[in-house]
Amino acid sequence: MLSEFKEFIAKGNVMQLAVAVIIGAAFGKIVTSMTDDLIMPLIGALVGDVDFSNKYVVLSGDVAPGTSLAAAREAGANVLAWGNFISMAINFVILAFVIFLLVRYTNKVMARFEKQAEEAAPAGPTEVELLAEIRDALKK
Repeated sequence: MLSEFKEFIAKGNVMQLAVAVIIGAAFGKIVTSMTDDLIMPLIGALVGDVDFSNKYVVLSGDVAPGTSLAAAREAGANVLAWGNFISMAINFVILAFVIFLLVRYTNKVMARFEKQAEEAAPAGPTEVELLAEIRDALKK
């Protein structure tokens, strides 16, 4: 198992994975900001100046009407934060769509490179042809 792990690290997959994780974390923050700071305020303005991030239903506990979600949680109330869930669902859809576009583009580029490699590869003699040449050379 240790030798397989060394081989895995040596192939460069770990570095690619590390770069992907770092870029993914940074991109996740950008998408979260876009959702929280751009998309949700626009949706809130369309439906009547509603801040979805503070929309919740109190399941148990005493919370005064109009209390923010953070304050309700600090007060120990059990809340169903449906507004926050909507924001996170929008984040997920945006990230999933961007990842889909990246994978789609990568597949197209890889297919193009494979096609070029197949077209550019010189057609050399087959094994049988090489063996026949060796046999003929030995006969002389």
